Amino acid sequence: MIADYLKFSFSNLKSRKLRSYLTMLGIFIGIAAVVSLISLGEGLRYAVSSQFGFLGADLIRVNVGSAFGPPGSSTPSNPLTTDNINQIAKLNGVRMAAGRNLRQVKMTFNGKTSFAMAVSMPDGRERKEIEELIGYSAAKGRMLKDGDRSLAVIGASLADKETFDKEIVPGASATIQGKPFTVAGILKKKGSFVIDGAILLNEDMHRELMGLPKDQYDFIGVRAANLKDVDAVKGSIEKLLRKKRNVKEGEEDFSVETAASAISQIDNVLVGVNIFVFLIAGISLVVGGIGIMNTMYTAVLERTKEIGILKAIGAGTQSIFSLFFLESGILGLLGGIIGIALGVIGTLMLAALGRSIVGTDLFQARFSPLLLLGSLAFSFLLGIIFGVAPALRAAKMHPVDALRYAK
Repeated sequence: MIADYLKFSFSNLKSRKLRSYLTMLGIFIGIAAVVSLISLGEGLRYAVSSQFGFLGADLIRVNVGSAFGPPGSSTPSNPLTTDNINQIAKLNGVRMAAGRNLRQVKMTFNGKTSFAMAVSMPDGRERKEIEELIGYSAAKGRMLKDGDRSLAVIGASLADKETFDKEIVPGASATIQGKPFTVAGILKKKGSFVIDGAILLNEDMHRELMGLPKDQYDFIGVRAANLKDVDAVKGSIEKLLRKKRNVKEGEEDFSVETAASAISQIDNVLVGVNIFVFLIAGISLVVGGIGIMNTMYTAVLERTKEIGILKAIGAGTQSIFSLFFLESGILGLLGGIIGIALGVIGTLMLAALGRSIVGTDLFQARFSPLLLLGSLAFSFLLGIIFGVAPALRAAKMHPVDALRYAK
């Protein structure tokens, strides 16, 4: 019986090809928008999260200064100091606390210039802790040692020949902010622009190069002794700094973030963007659903005589309802299939275009099976919902009245 209904429905849709395509237009535009934008959003969400995936779960970061831009983008009026670091290091549950500075620098090599972020490295035990915590390791050459001057370790993407038209190898000479440096080593590629595009310098060398005061830091990296104590340590740091900086809760001129909370904040923003996309695409889907309803009402009027004949030869109310109900569902389903196909193709093209223009892997396409199946199910559901009223109208027709009306 179902097979007969399907055959009959496809036959009717095929006889009105242009109208069927136009009816599905709103559906597949909406579905294509949902699939394309959500997939790009999920790709961006994954890419951004992976950029910060190198951060250890036991890492806590204390920032201060401008609320906008990266650390070091402006000079704070009340910077973090060595005294702050020493006080934090004495808190219960703290394994290590180290101050670091981060500034944008101009690097020149092979007659080419590029901008990168130069980050300071402390001496002693803190250096080893940070290397372990962040995952710094040399793929070529060696890491920095205490007392190294005019030596730098650079990220893998800076060493790649695409940046300076020539590969940088350990022992090569380059200038940073106009000062000559020798490359001690190349960092192991992490797949994160934060590390792969960084320059590591010893703290004293970094201060001298950037002209920074001796007792000033852009941020403090803190390592908790145990993962279970991360939140407690975070709270202790906030309480300490509020007291030392004489600020009330809610009026802090600093922020204390765990690695997990930083990634969560980014994730929440991207989820919000996805919800907004759903709402916008939903408008197109509702318009498409109304188009299905309008088309099915028109089909009922055009096929009044056919309905009368079917009822006269014994077709029941349920059979007539099922025919039109299923036909509207098929319209929605076909619109969904076309929309998914267009969405997938469009997403791959947009992601490739974004990568080629911007030159970053942030533009990715991630297709969730749940999203694709959900879009298909939703388009079919939309079709049958908007097809209920026309199907009921067709089912309630009296055969004599239908034949009389269709003279």
